[in-house]
Amino acid sequence: MLTKLQDAEKRFDDIEAALADPETMADMEKYTTLMKERKNLAPTIEKYREYKKVYSDTEEARILMEEDAEMREIAAEEYKAGKEALVRLEEELTILLLPKDPNDDKNVVVEIRACAGGDEAALFAGVLYRMYSMYADMRRYKTEVVSMNETGLGGYREITFMVSGEGAYSRLKYESGVHRVQRVPETETAGRIHTSTASVAVLPEAEDVEIEINPADLEIETIKSSGAGGQHVNKTESAIRLLHKPSGIVIECQDERSQYKNKDKAMKLLKTKLYDMKLQEQNDKIASQRRSQVGTGDRSERIRTYNYPQSRITDHRIGHTIHSLEAFLNGEIDDMIDALATADTAERLRSSGNNE
Repeated sequence: MLTKLQDAEKRFDDIEAALADPETMADMEKYTTLMKERKNLAPTIEKYREYKKVYSDTEEARILMEEDAEMREIAAEEYKAGKEALVRLEEELTILLLPKDPNDDKNVVVEIRACAGGDEAALFAGVLYRMYSMYADMRRYKTEVVSMNETGLGGYREITFMVSGEGAYSRLKYESGVHRVQRVPETETAGRIHTSTASVAVLPEAEDVEIEINPADLEIETIKSSGAGGQHVNKTESAIRLLHKPSGIVIECQDERSQYKNKDKAMKLLKTKLYDMKLQEQNDKIASQRRSQVGTGDRSERIRTYNYPQSRITDHRIGHTIHSLEAFLNGEIDDMIDALATADTAERLRSSGNNE
């Protein structure tokens, strides 16, 4: 571990020197890349330098304890405190040295689809969309609808939206999977609890350099917007339907009134889906025990239950339960995400220990 930390500190110092070089500052692309790398390294280097300081102080206390009888008692206390701090810092450094998900800082595309349960499932899809929108607002992320298929009751058969902001994927990636709701629908006269499901897929937004698309592989057509109300709907052919022939992926985008903006959004979404296909292929090559981890689970897996009568949310992957359904559905989901992130880190630590 110390060798890795020494190498990381040397790289950090090299970056600092390069950033101070006028030639680097004149090359904006290089400067931006180095700044991003520096930002990623900074927490580890800061913790490593704290470790070195504590280690040095602890060694001084040990020597003083052995050589100065008058200061032995005080030095012994400092030595004990220093040894305890070193254990804690070593644990923190081990976590910081775990390989970082390269997608963590990316924006995301979220797709929510109603599954089992008919109109009730579509209403639940709407509840989930509202929950993620409110969560994004709390974290100062920007949300932007790409496409939607509404029902007459205020729900969605499906809705796709983008969430933009630093670390969006690192927080929302754990939400992929099937979400189940247990509640009494408003249309249920006998008061029976119904169970419905909706699926959530969280995809890291692809960057242009990651996915190249041959224009010859695309079929693009303009269509009239469809949806609820509004003078603009069904009047102009501003909506876009895009077919990527090699993969069979079809993208429809109608949220913007400008055909150009809809086409731009559709292309971004296509690149994201193609990038996600690459990631899924890579995950399929990983051993089954790795795929079963919190962060890389099967999207068809039922991951969470929202129980309205008991005001309870349970995540089945980690057995974590929260008893404040209303607050959770109003976007206060950080407690659950923190628990999932902690479980994911613990699993990666175990895997890393097994691989050594």
